[in-house]
Amino acid sequence: MADAGPLMQCYEGSARGRGVETAGWRLCLAHRFPEQRQPYGAGDVPFRDVLRHVGLMLRYFKWWYKKTRIEKKSAFIDLLCAVPLQQIYGCPLGGIGGGTITRGWRGEFCRWQLNPGKYHYETVIADQFTVCLRRKGQTVYQQVLSVEKPSALHGWNWGYCGRYAFYHALYPRAWMVYELPGQNVVLTCRQISPVIPHDYKDSSLPVGVFIWEVENSSEEPVDVSIMFTLQNGMGTKGDGSGGHWNEPFSLQDGGERVAGVLLHHCTPINPFTFAVAAREKAGTVITHLTAFDPAGSGRDVWQDLLQDGKLESPTGKSKQTQNGEVTAAAVCASCTVPARGHGTLELALVWDMPRVHFGSKERLHLRRYTRFFGSNGDAAPALSHYALTHYKEWERKIEAWQKPILEDSQLPSWYKSALFNELYFMTDGGTIWLELPSDYLPQDLQGPGAAKLSHLLPVLREYGRFAYLEGQEYRMYNTYDVHFYASFALVMLWPKLQISLQYDIAVTVLNEDVQPRQYLVCGKTAQVKLKNVVPHDIGDPDDEPWQRVNAYLMHDTANWKDLNLKFVLQVYRDYYLTHDALYLQDMWPVCQAVMESELKFDTDNDGLIENGGTADQTYDAWVVNGASAYCGGLWLAAVRMMCEMAEVLGDPETRQKYGAILQKGKESFERLLWNGKYYNYDSSGSSTSSSIMSDQCAGQWFLGACGLDQKELEVFPKSHIVRALKTIFEKNVMSFAGGTMGAVNGMRPNGVPDTSSVQSSEVWVGVVYALAATMIQEGLVQEGFHTAEGCYRTVWEHLGMAFQTPEAYCEKKVYRSLAYMRPLSIWSMQLALESKARQAPSPTPPQKNPLHP
Repeated sequence: MADAGPLMQCYEGSARGRGVETAGWRLCLAHRFPEQRQPYGAGDVPFRDVLRHVGLMLRYFKWWYKKTRIEKKSAFIDLLCAVPLQQIYGCPLGGIGGGTITRGWRGEFCRWQLNPGKYHYETVIADQFTVCLRRKGQTVYQQVLSVEKPSALHGWNWGYCGRYAFYHALYPRAWMVYELPGQNVVLTCRQISPVIPHDYKDSSLPVGVFIWEVENSSEEPVDVSIMFTLQNGMGTKGDGSGGHWNEPFSLQDGGERVAGVLLHHCTPINPFTFAVAAREKAGTVITHLTAFDPAGSGRDVWQDLLQDGKLESPTGKSKQTQNGEVTAAAVCASCTVPARGHGTLELALVWDMPRVHFGSKERLHLRRYTRFFGSNGDAAPALSHYALTHYKEWERKIEAWQKPILEDSQLPSWYKSALFNELYFMTDGGTIWLELPSDYLPQDLQGPGAAKLSHLLPVLREYGRFAYLEGQEYRMYNTYDVHFYASFALVMLWPKLQISLQYDIAVTVLNEDVQPRQYLVCGKTAQVKLKNVVPHDIGDPDDEPWQRVNAYLMHDTANWKDLNLKFVLQVYRDYYLTHDALYLQDMWPVCQAVMESELKFDTDNDGLIENGGTADQTYDAWVVNGASAYCGGLWLAAVRMMCEMAEVLGDPETRQKYGAILQKGKESFERLLWNGKYYNYDSSGSSTSSSIMSDQCAGQWFLGACGLDQKELEVFPKSHIVRALKTIFEKNVMSFAGGTMGAVNGMRPNGVPDTSSVQSSEVWVGVVYALAATMIQEGLVQEGFHTAEGCYRTVWEHLGMAFQTPEAYCEKKVYRSLAYMRPLSIWSMQLALESKARQAPSPTPPQKNPLHP
């Protein structure tokens, strides 16, 4: 396993034969990452170069003060209070859209996202697993399985030696291996979440399962108990607000029985119930402690377990907590493991927050899983039972999905780890998956435009509404210019959620919001949303998403050049991969509308749009003027796909219109931007217009993903694309940081990074993965893997940013925006590899209207 890297030199021998995957992210619990620098300046500042302007600084601070200090809301981007980097995170628990709880790679419960889009970065020290070993009726070993030595709960035995424990993550599963010193016992905790491609039921469940495998290599039997303790809450002030209580439960169904404790967290907004549960079976005993004080010494619960390896199991509910009180509960599963034998203990954690409000508290929403388990807030026992009796089926499906990739010897181990582990953001991106009320009418969905989409309601009623944040620090749902990159993961693994998201975007396109507001960068006032223009995002979780869109206040994105194009490109890509003809038919008039809006940006009628001399695209701090490689390439790709869709749907007039634009635009693009080695950043003739942009082939990336890049179908000359990619590899990759950190966004022809803006000198992880996919599509496979590997090694191994991949970093290890959406674009690499493996493009979509044979 040469690709495993230095983190796992002590791991390889210790985990073999214990069911632990050999590909993934892995390290010893004694590992220490080097400290990293904080984000830009005093906070996470993507606009460092423009914040020097006094007017912008004053506008932002005035807005920030009103938002955070007067309205008591969170800033959608808080430039003054960045989330600090903690190099502690592991694989998150939970399915899609029901909230997540992240366990650290040392076993701590440390990142909480139960309220939609809101994070609490708190390690709750009472949330632990403890092991008790007994031989011949005597307790011989009892240890909290944590390397921490906290001041709280000082009556417990803390400080497990990290050299005897190993962590391994291959999302959505993780393994922790504990070699108990001097006991000839090895524990392997396998953590499972129901994140299953093409599954729209179990993948929505707010559950995590912990399977404890016990290996006894001694010559005598051993009684093993695993105690799971959990505080009632998330480690916030609300834990001590009073009114919370716990109660034991048991549920038997279909011959299977589970038992545990319910922890009712009774907040005024978004109350929820935890369940800690274990599965009863022959030879397994389940005991519990309904309540204990996690702020005290913990001696009572510790001595209770120490006495006989079990808990006292009192009946009845606990008393409600008073203001300032905190409560916790414990569940213990016990079994006897024979000499040279093996045993299994099965536990689960469930959180049931079925009915949620966003920050505005205007509307009540039901989570997706309530379709299957009800919305009364009493589903935790049933969810526990379902999880503990279905996790084996989930694992079979997960293994069937991952096995072909994991067993492909041609793929490097780092890639297998990156591909699956970057999917953490699909659940832990502030993700929400909601049911659509059965009585909703089209006009209830953001205005009259919804009535024009004939299959909108059937899609949303069947598959619900899906949204995820741009990033854990950039709190806007479904930020569309970024989702463009991340959408490959969604359409490949949960295509119905991508279709649902696209319908929601289409609805907002057809409507407008005439409310005026001031934009922070330019200071001008304009309306929130124009008709026939794709929104930047569908809202802030601290407001009312879907009802009020475009939470982004930095720029007026009505003038952005990429948003409309990215909608068209995704519509055709989605159709190409799903063959959903009804979807294509519904989206066609929306595509026509946004392309008509886009045509106004072709100011000289040369078939090519022009940028406006501002940062008017996803690189929102990197000014571009005139024809540009990025937006011009996206434009030509979108025009080509308009031609293709018109052909499929039998619209010769539109086909002819965009065919003429394409021919003229192709000539203009090559004449204005091609310099013999690559496409210039833009045509302005400025001092940086000749910069080499790593993302200059984004249009070709999408064309290749849709089989529209071959021979007579090609938009950009194949020789030019290959030459440009080789130049990017030579300059942006190999001439940057010794070729070890991916591709810098902008590079000057002399091999020096473009420092004209903060973003031109950054590496964007999601852009690098997209670039690597484009290289693979064009036959530069080794170059593609080398380029992407630099990002993986930098983020996951050198910077210690596992399960919080940032948007950007610089050569000097300065980073920006932890836990970001765009790196999900790695799944476009997998699509490119699969297409290449077939040795031919995917089947061409039908060339006549599939709805009218």
